[in-house]
Amino acid sequence: MNNIEGYKQQLRELYGSRTTYDYEEGTRHPLEAKILLEFVPLQQGQKILDVATGTGLVAIPAAEKAGSEGYVIGIDMTPGMLHQAKQKIVAAQLQNIELIQADAESFNFNDGSFDVIFCCEAIVLFPDIPAILQKWYNFLKTGGFVAFTFPPETAYLATVYQNIYTKVLGTSVQHILEVPGTPEKCHHLLEQAGFRDIDIKIEPSGRYRHLKDKKLSWREINMSFKGNELLAQLSLEQLNQLQVEYITEIEELTTDQGVWEDTTKFFVRAIK
Repeated sequence: MNNIEGYKQQLRELYGSRTTYDYEEGTRHPLEAKILLEFVPLQQGQKILDVATGTGLVAIPAAEKAGSEGYVIGIDMTPGMLHQAKQKIVAAQLQNIELIQADAESFNFNDGSFDVIFCCEAIVLFPDIPAILQKWYNFLKTGGFVAFTFPPETAYLATVYQNIYTKVLGTSVQHILEVPGTPEKCHHLLEQAGFRDIDIKIEPSGRYRHLKDKKLSWREINMSFKGNELLAQLSLEQLNQLQVEYITEIEELTTDQGVWEDTTKFFVRAIK
């Protein structure tokens, strides 16, 4: 198993373990799904793809809006998440939604298959974001919408992780949030894929967390940098040094309330 495959397996394990994803403390998953849905003018009869559908927070209300003549496909590689989505679909008695368990990076649909493609909370997880944007462009009908969310490149203490890895490795490693990273970077990526009428809005948010005694796990290290091959070469001494440097950074940021963590999200909409 190479490091990218290991990274994807860690994604499956992490999200598969989140049995209360919709209501996790300090998160805004349902609210962000609602905002993203409202960002696109959905109509009855549309065919919609929800990438990394998770528990169906986007796919289920999208299916309700698409109506009996429309259709929604939700794709996700995590069985635990899809199980939660299936339970909600049954409870809502929806017949116009299909769930597919697969890696969306390698799964293909015919060109021009969808009116709308959503991806809430997950675009930063893809190893090759320009490639996935190009796939979505191809999957869309002309005039179709793509809509997704992503955090700023400095959110979730990303700068702390970059600093400590640079100190220990002696070189910079691209953090998981660096692409798309900023509205400007995202706009450029979408233009490269062929999209037009790009609209990006900001929903600021943040929280304090108590991290003074937090220990870094290998999964956290590997996922923070998408399985970068340099991380596979870390020695036990380097792993221990990462923890030391992390503690130092966190101590400098800690206040009486804890460490402030930016959880701002960008909401993106573009047209093929």
